[in-house]
Parts: sequence; structure tokens; C-alpha cells
Amino acid sequence: MATEQLRIRRPDDWHVHLRDGSVLASVVAHTARQFARAIVMPNLTPPVTTTEQAVAYRSRIMSALAAQDSPYTFTPLMTLYLTDNTPASEIEKAKASGVVHAVKLYPAGATTNSDAGVTDLLKYGGAVLEAMQKHELPLLVHGEVTDPDVDVFDREAVFIDRVMLPLRRQFPELKVVFEHITTKEGADYVMHAEGPVAATITPQHLLYNRNALFQGGLRPHWYCLPILKREVHRQALLAAATSDSPRFFLGTDSAPHVKGQKEKDCGCAGCYSAFHALELYATAFESVGKLDRLEAFASLNGPAFYGLEPNAEHVTLERAPLAIPQALALANDQIVPLAAGESLPWRFVG
Repeated sequence: MATEQLRIRRPDDWHVHLRDGSVLASVVAHTARQFARAIVMPNLTPPVTTTEQAVAYRSRIMSALAAQDSPYTFTPLMTLYLTDNTPASEIEKAKASGVVHAVKLYPAGATTNSDAGVTDLLKYGGAVLEAMQKHELPLLVHGEVTDPDVDVFDREAVFIDRVMLPLRRQFPELKVVFEHITTKEGADYVMHAEGPVAATITPQHLLYNRNALFQGGLRPHWYCLPILKREVHRQALLAAATSDSPRFFLGTDSAPHVKGQKEKDCGCAGCYSAFHALELYATAFESVGKLDRLEAFASLNGPAFYGLEPNAEHVTLERAPLAIPQALALANDQIVPLAAGESLPWRFVG
């Protein structure tokens, strides 16, 4: 008999974009409704590069949630944006703050608002990485090379060879999260890597392959970076996420962009999934008969890697159709959620 209700410990989102200003005010309650904590990305304009900026950004997030009289208890876990000029002293300050929980590596030009990112991690980042290893502050990597000679579908696999392997040799005790992995190579690497290595996986990479980008025409709301890959890679991600390995955990990479910015001639990369994240993940896990593995992936593995306790409270999903809206309000505009207009078999009830 099919499961009619699913009750799990309240999950956390270990990779989310909340933006700032009016966009932040529009999206933060979606994340807070389903997740107790979230690792918040620092790629604002300008980026969050210092502890003081991270503390101020955290305050804006909490104020945006409070302004909506939100009933949800939510803790944003802040990150710093790594640059070629980040001083090692900033790492000690970040760790001591109790507010900053990780440092984010964006290879320069890899994705949205990444122009200030690192040009050569091992050349410029040695002292910073040493400090992060010492203070046990995880490095979160957007795992793609930006070499224009490398095919966009191969950039994750090449990143493993060019960056991850040398990084692990030089800093074997550094905690590293290979974020939003998209390939069999990425899943295999994380599964077998030596040292403290983990990975987040998004709902879109568990549910869709690259055909989704082109069904009935160009589908910009399925466009994200790293881009969707072949079916063999999706199947490998599903196997990793539903395995008994504690190295894989939930990270939506939910990324709000207004409808027009996604549908223009050079549209933005990013899928918006905060509105219905758990329903998407439950659908993916059920597709391979592994609903029983969702709690570990969503609620237990991430806290264990970050050295935090799992949440004590629980949430429930019920088997009931969820019609995904064609659009949601975003500031004074609209945002199109992932799989808009479709229906999912699960509904979050809190």
C-alpha cells in the first residue's frame, strides 16, 4: 500500500539564494515555511565578503521575515564570498562570529553575480584555505571550470581533475561541500573521496534531464547552472541521494529571477523551487521507491557534516495533489516556479 503521509524531522536547506531588498521580502517566507535553517548564498551586488556584511545581511533577512508576521522559526546560516583578496584574518573573525558557517567559492564568471569570484584558487587562496582548515569552516564550491574551451556539459567533471583533486592533496582536512552536483562523475567522486567531502543536490537535477530544456521549444525556467545533464547522470544522482551515504544532502539552489529576466534573449540561470521544495524531493525519492531515505537526506546528513544538531521538531507531507502555480508574486513583478503548471503527488502540510 502506498504511503499516505510522510513525517520527518524538520529539514534544512544547505544552499539557497534569498537575494536582498524587495526580492528578499517576497521569497524568504517560502524557505522559512519548510526549512528550519538555510545556508544563504553571498552573491549579492556587491557580494558579502566580510563578517560585518554577513551579520548585516542576516539582520535584513530576519527583519524581512518579521515584517510579514511570519509564524515560522527560521535561522539563516551566513556565508562569505571568497575573492582573490580575502585575508586569512577574516576567516578567524568569521568563525568567532557564530553567524558565518561557510565560505563560498565561485570561479570568476561561473554563474549569477560571480564576476568577483576567484580566478585561481590554489594560487591566491593558500593562506585562506589553511585558516579555514584550522578553524573548521567549510568551503562551498561551485564546481565548474570557466575555461571557454571546455564544453558546458563537461565543466563539472573537469573541475574535479583541475581543482578538487589538487585541493584535497594540499588541504586534506578541509571540509568541502561540492554544491549542486549534476554528474555521475561528481557523485562518484564525493562517494569515494578521502577526507571530509560532501555534496548538495537540487530537486531539478533529481527530477529532470537536459531534455526538459527543449520540450516543445526552449524552456528558460529549467535553465540553471550547472546545467541539466543526460539521463545517466540524473540516475546517478538519484542513486547517491537515496543511498545510505551521509555525504549527500539537500540543497535547493533555489534562485529567484523575475519572469522577464528569465525569458529575455540572454536569460538568467536559476530555478525557483523554495515554494514547493519538499514536494519536489518527495516526488523524486518516491520515483525510485526510496521515500524512507528522504529524512536522512533532508534532515540528518547536513547537520552532521556542519557539526550541528538535527532539528527536534517534525514536518508532515500528505499524499494530495499540489498544483504548481503558473507564476508567483515577486516584488512588483512575477517569478515562475520550477515545473509551473504541473501537478505533484505530495503536499506539505507543516
